[in-house]
Amino acid sequence: MAIGVYFNPPSMNAEQYRDTIKRLEERGAGSPRGRLYHVCFGKDNNLQVFDVWDSQESFDAFGQVLMPLLSEPVVNTISGS
Repeated sequence: MAIGVYFNPPSMNAEQYRDTIKRLEERGAGSPRGRLYHVCFGKDNNLQVFDVWDSQESFDAFGQVLMPLLSEPVVNTISGS
């Protein structure tokens, strides 16, 4: 059974979203198996994400990739820090 998953991370901005997508793509997880629909919406520092997954199992498998990535420190390549 398909499931919808809504994320409303605190203070996520467009730069953070783009960085997350880039890092997922670098790991081969930019278009994960089982994700049927993905949208990011909102403005300023209040972006939100809605996904539709084919199953809870597919969503859980993606979480095994996403959650460790989100806990990694982000290096700002512009300032070199």
